[in-house]
Amino acid sequence: MAQFTEEEKTIRRIEKRFSRGLVEYGLIEDGDKILIGLSGGKDSLALVELLAKRARIFKPKFSVVAVHVVMKNIPYQSDWTYLREYVESWEVPFVLYETEFDASTDTRKSPCFLCSWNRRKALFTVAKEHGCNKIALGHHMDDILETLLMNITFQGAFSSMPPRLVMKKFDMTIIRPMCLVHEADLLELAQIRGYRKQVKNCPYEAQSHRSNMKGILHQLEEMNPEARYSLWGSMTNIQEELLPKKFDNLD
Repeated sequence: MAQFTEEEKTIRRIEKRFSRGLVEYGLIEDGDKILIGLSGGKDSLALVELLAKRARIFKPKFSVVAVHVVMKNIPYQSDWTYLREYVESWEVPFVLYETEFDASTDTRKSPCFLCSWNRRKALFTVAKEHGCNKIALGHHMDDILETLLMNITFQGAFSSMPPRLVMKKFDMTIIRPMCLVHEADLLELAQIRGYRKQVKNCPYEAQSHRSNMKGILHQLEEMNPEARYSLWGSMTNIQEELLPKKFDNLD
């Protein structure tokens, strides 16, 4: 029986969960052209590798292109040369797209929301320019569960980021191929591959609750090692008869 090193085990575990996510949620189809949103963080770098490897398999036949969106009014430094070299080392085309936004135009929304929305808008623009029908984002299982907890806590909604989201208005489908991959494994992969960290100087980053939810998810796993799977399962196990009726006003 073959003996695998710890590094090989990590990579095999990631690839197994990645493949399972693709199959279970029907994320890739024959003839797809997929745009990868490349932030430069460990998750999007891993996504480039995983999709590039998958694209070499005979079926389904699809192609990928990666885009790095630069928000000119945010002092978030990224090493474009490194990102281009990394992406092209996997034989994936690289696109650099610059844009910006004015936070004062809509004070009802947080700067984080406006930045994210404008980045997403840029992804749709580049996807259309390159004839892509899908946009792949680097969210992993932890991201999706943290979003679930955030939406329950702050929005009063049982919702998260689905593995596959059809955007009919834009004639585009958002996919999250790493939806079943654990962040802990991606952290190990980052060490194995020696990813170069990007410099973060975003003035709005401290306003995010995500880091708090990350801690809460870890606390839940300390109470129950299977907590992440219970949370994931709960999203498709809605027992409405055991929930209260909806009232317009609870005050």
